[in-house]
Parts: sequence; structure tokens; C-alpha cells
Amino acid sequence: MEDNEKGNKKIEVIDFSFFNEDAKLSEYGKALHELRKDGVDKIASLKNHIYALKKNRLIDDSVKDSYIEEYKKEIEEAKKIALENKASEKKLAAEAVAYSNKLFNDNIKDFIKSENQKQEQYKAEYENQAASIMQENELAKKEAYDGFAETKDSGELNRKLNVLKFQLKSSLAEAKNKYRDALAASKEAKNQAYIDHVQKNISLRNGRTNFKENMILNFKDYVYKFKLSSFLLSNGLYLAILVFFIVCIIVAPISGNGNLLSLPNIFTILEQASTRMFYALGVAGLILLAGTDLSIGRMVALGSVITGLILHPGLNIVTFFGLGPWDFTAMPMVWRLILSLGLSILFCVLFSAFAGVFSARLKIHPFISTLATQLIIYGLLFFGTSGTPVGSIDNEVKDLLGGRWILGIVNNEMITLPKLIIPALVAIVWNKTVFGKNMYAVGGNAEAAAVSGISVFRVTMGVFIMAGVFYGVGSFLEAFRANASAGTGQGYELDAIAACVVGGISFNGGIGKISGAVIGVIIFTSLTYCLTFLGIDTNLQFVFKGFIIIAAVALDSVKYLKKK
Repeated sequence: MEDNEKGNKKIEVIDFSFFNEDAKLSEYGKALHELRKDGVDKIASLKNHIYALKKNRLIDDSVKDSYIEEYKKEIEEAKKIALENKASEKKLAAEAVAYSNKLFNDNIKDFIKSENQKQEQYKAEYENQAASIMQENELAKKEAYDGFAETKDSGELNRKLNVLKFQLKSSLAEAKNKYRDALAASKEAKNQAYIDHVQKNISLRNGRTNFKENMILNFKDYVYKFKLSSFLLSNGLYLAILVFFIVCIIVAPISGNGNLLSLPNIFTILEQASTRMFYALGVAGLILLAGTDLSIGRMVALGSVITGLILHPGLNIVTFFGLGPWDFTAMPMVWRLILSLGLSILFCVLFSAFAGVFSARLKIHPFISTLATQLIIYGLLFFGTSGTPVGSIDNEVKDLLGGRWILGIVNNEMITLPKLIIPALVAIVWNKTVFGKNMYAVGGNAEAAAVSGISVFRVTMGVFIMAGVFYGVGSFLEAFRANASAGTGQGYELDAIAACVVGGISFNGGIGKISGAVIGVIIFTSLTYCLTFLGIDTNLQFVFKGFIIIAAVALDSVKYLKKK
């Protein structure tokens, strides 16, 4: 037993003697150590020696090579011993883990019962102490009023009452803190019992983990740390949206609009989300740098217009700054695809990098630099094309890349899978790189990242360029969904930013996951589709989106302030 001094009360820290001091379990540990010390343990130790030796700059290379050769020979001998002992070690480890589990299961119920009894005792002691404090306070107040009856000094009475009120609050707070500390220590003891058990089993297996144990331990740890207020703060918005979707699913058939959860509707939502996924992934990087991007919608228009011009079947009706019209049908289709995709990416990257230079070098907030880029692209496109749509793209290539695969017929309804889902799935792996980690570092604290050797300028420019690539690919695919014009993508920047915020990517920088942006895109697209499916006016849909955005940002700000 140990005593951990906390405040004026000693909190008992449990020693799991039934588990940690069992003689048989200790014997198992010694026996396994004997089987491993000249085999697997020695191999691991020698490999660590080799690694440390290679890193040591004070030793000559010739001496290093000599030592490494000796270590390698010893490793080969250790491997032979490990192979000889493998079967025995595996069998003994299995027996040891089985005995450890039995020992734990035989004692844990009594231990939990004991801790629960202690918690009830702590609660009763706190309630008795609180009642005693209240009683003492009432007596003291009575004495004060009796004194006032004799002296008639109201000022003295008020002073005494204020002192008693302060003392009452302090005493009750102190008693409650002691109760909370004792209760927390008891809960910690129960949680620690499971942790010690799993760690012991891992030790017996020589560091090998067990999936079932890890799942149980993670669940126990979640329950131990769970707080309803924190859960609601983190997931309240998602719960509200979930309730909204459930209501839509119920209301849709009643109102005569059909089944919202049918496969065709689900695939349509995913198809609409597929291109917007690229815009959300692009702006996610900028939000992680505590910035944003207001030029997304104009980037979409830029790439879509370029793609529409090149892939249009026949002579274009659109001239650009008086040049044209063009006819690209003489080119092989594969080269037209490469050219349209390449130019979409190139121009989006150029404009994105243009904004990035001002933000990375001159520290202009991305809000301003991308606002300027948005206006430039907007003016160039409308002036250059006179706002005329470029027309549809070639039906053959449209079906090839933007069409659907026929899966079959279900309930007399043909089920088709949108092909645009595939490139969206490919795009969701971009942050699994060293660059992605540096981006989080710069977004979290640019000064600290610079001190640690990360080039803030290069990372910032890299994020802008990466965003341009995503916008270019997304705008190329957008042309397969609708006729492109200078007005294509209107409002897409707001949807992309909102999707990231709803997905948990913080405007404070350095916080969030790409999986969150993906979820946010699906949620926002589903929301729009649900409202349209139910016949809600398009103008009212902006109201719903506005409330979701302000709620998401407000919750993010509350979490940020709470951490500070």
C-alpha cells in the first residue's frame, strides 16, 4: 500500500498484490526470461548495439565495421538458440498468459466490488461532512442574529453573515474536492487493474499484442475518460445532423417523395460529393495553416471551362479574348484528355501559387490573397468568354470517365455506380507523408516549426500548390457533370470550407484529420440533397447551411478556449 498526499487527505493507491506478486506468475516470468535471454532478447539487444554504433561519430569506420561483424556473428548464434527454444517458449508463454487471465478473472470481481464499496463510503462521508458544515453554519447564523437582537448593529450583522457565507462556500468546496479526489483515485485503480493485466500479458508474450485485449482495453479507457459534457461538445453537431437525417428519412415517404435511403439516392449523393471532395481536400491544407481559400469556386470555373473547350465535340461556340473558336476534334482523344487535365491543373496551380507567394513571403492572410485571386479569375473568365457556356463535352468520353457502371436491377430499379467515386477515393491519401506532418507542425505553431528546422515558406507554398492540384483535378472532373461556364462552381468555396469545419478541421490551425474533411463533404452534400429531395426552397437551404456553419465554428471556438 502507498499513500498519495493530496490536499489534507491521503488517498489510498491500490497495489494489485493478487496480480503483481503471485509466486506462480513470477516463476513463469523467470522461466520465459531464461528461454529468451540467449535468443530473442539477445538478438534485440545486439541490433540496438549495431544501431547505436552506426550513429556514433566518435568511432572510426574500420573499428565500427569490426564490431558490427562480431555482433552479426553473435546474432546468427542467437538466432539458432531462439529457433531451438521457439516451440518451448511459445508453449510456456501460452500457459503463462492463460494462468494470468485466470488469476485476473478470479480476483477482479472482488476487487471491483471492494472499490465500489469504497466509492459508496466516500459518498456517505462527503454527505455527512456537508450536512455537518451546513448545521454548523446555521448555528453560527443563529448566534449572529441573537447578537443583532442585543446590539441592533445591522452593519456588524451583515459583516458576520458575509463571512459565514464565504466560510460555508469554502468548506463545502473543500469537502467536495476531497470527495472528488477520493472518487477519482478509486476509478483510476479499477482502470489501472485492466492496464496492468494487459501489460503483464504483453510482457509474457515478449512484446506481442493481442487484438481482443487491445479492443477491451481501449473500450475500458474510453469509458473511464468519458464525460458527457465533453462528448456533447465534440459530437453535439453530429448528433443534431443525425437527428435531422432521421427526420428526413421518416418524412420523405410520408410526404410522397419516396425512399431517401434507396441505393440510387445514396449513389447520387456520393457522385455529387466526389468532385467536391477535391475542393475540400485542397482547402483543408490551408485551414490547417489557420488560413482559408475564397477562390475555389473560380478555380472550378477555370478548369471546367478549359476542359469543356478542349473536349467539346466539334467547333466551339465560345471565343476567348477574341481568339477562336477552336475545334480540337482532330486530336486523338487521349491527348485531348491529357491536355485538358494538364492545363486545368497548370492554371489552377499558377493562380493558387500566386496567392501563396503573398501569404508565404509577405505574411498576408490567405483570406485576402485568395479573395484577390478570386476576383482576378472571375473578371478574366467573364470578360474572356462573355459568360457564354462552353457546351457539353464529347458523350463518348463523358460516359467513359463520368458515366456509371450498371450493377443490376433491385426491386425493379436499375442500380448504377458512378465512376467519379473512384478518383475521389484515390485522393483521400494525401496527408500520409512527411510533408503532411510538416503541414500540421506549421499550422500548430509556425515559430516552433521554423526553430525545429522546417521551412515555413516551403511548406506554405507547398500547401497552396497542392491545393491548386486538387482544384485542377476536381474542376476537370466537374466538367463531366454539367455544362461549364464562367459561373460554374458558384458558392463551392463556402461548401468546401463548411465541410472542413463540420469535419473537425479547426480554423485555429494544426488541428483536424482528412477523414474529418471527407465526412464533412458527405454530410454537407447529403444535407443539400435531403433538402432538395423534400422540396425545400433553394433559398431556405442557405439558411440551414448558415446555421450549421456558425454552430460548427462556435463549438470549435469553445473547445479551443477550453484548452487554453
